[in-house]
Amino acid sequence: MPVISAPHAFNEGSLFVDLESVFGYRLYLKCEGFNFAGSIKLKAANEMVEGAERDGNLTPDSILVESSSGNLGVALSMIAASKGYRFLCVTDPRCNLSTKLLMEALGGHVHVVTDLDTNGGFLGTRLEYVRSLCASDDRYVWLSQYTNPGNWRAHFRTTAPEIAGHFPRLDVLFVGTGTAGTLMGCARYFRDWHRPVRIVAVDSMGSVAFGGPPGRRMIPGLGMSMRPPLLDESYVDEVIRVEEADTIRTCHRLARRGFLFGGSTGTVVSAATDWLARHGTRDLTAVAIAPDLGERYLDTIYQTNWLQDLYGDQLLDSAGLDAVPWDEESASRAPDGRRGA
Repeated sequence: MPVISAPHAFNEGSLFVDLESVFGYRLYLKCEGFNFAGSIKLKAANEMVEGAERDGNLTPDSILVESSSGNLGVALSMIAASKGYRFLCVTDPRCNLSTKLLMEALGGHVHVVTDLDTNGGFLGTRLEYVRSLCASDDRYVWLSQYTNPGNWRAHFRTTAPEIAGHFPRLDVLFVGTGTAGTLMGCARYFRDWHRPVRIVAVDSMGSVAFGGPPGRRMIPGLGMSMRPPLLDESYVDEVIRVEEADTIRTCHRLARRGFLFGGSTGTVVSAATDWLARHGTRDLTAVAIAPDLGERYLDTIYQTNWLQDLYGDQLLDSAGLDAVPWDEESASRAPDGRRGA
């Protein structure tokens, strides 16, 4: 076991889950939620903060500020607390309550914008607020995950080599797309690898990252209401867009097998299993990236009232979930047959 003195010094990068028993397809899921920030965003956050320190942009008086739907905000809150910086996260109403509370517990401050931008999302409004802060006070340092090359370099240096080391015969990689940092870092790494790897970008329906009309998106993580500045589609072989209903069904199907993952993971796995079903071969080595775990989504995608209000009562009926029958009368009895206290 490692002994660490800073929370960002630990990040488990070698855990993969074989999902064949769950979905019937040989798909390996790279789990990125086992660190103190709870998500893959720790890698980008650490790279960008260290880059700003090397460049002399961060001083003891600096206030880190970033626009985030949640996970990067948590990672930066954690790093800021460890290094003694102040941090402000600018987010929107889709950010999970538990995520906001976690940032505040780590000493970060959270500002929630509520006005929609011209594409029907909140990103434009968030960015406008960040720019106004930086213009008003030079103590604010904006790392800008949307344009910072440290975002994709983090995954070029870590995530992609971790996958390559475990799967030297990799054929296809499924990567969710938000800022496109993970996607571009992995795609650039595998472009010059020893064998061709098909890069499949996964996006949420209603996102305009790869074009198309904007639409309602209630699950934070993947998707953008603008084209990601870091995105270079020449590195991408295919794009799959996933409906949020399919994201939720996939998350619940995984949870029924004991794997509690977040919404981004549900989106990526839904796309990957659909792709594998259409291509119908068992000879491929396929890997998908799971950005985080599911605890932060307990009050949204795992909460019955939230699901019913947004998607209706029948959402999970077609998910193919094998529930264990629950008998309240039997469950209330002690092992010897007597009714429990």
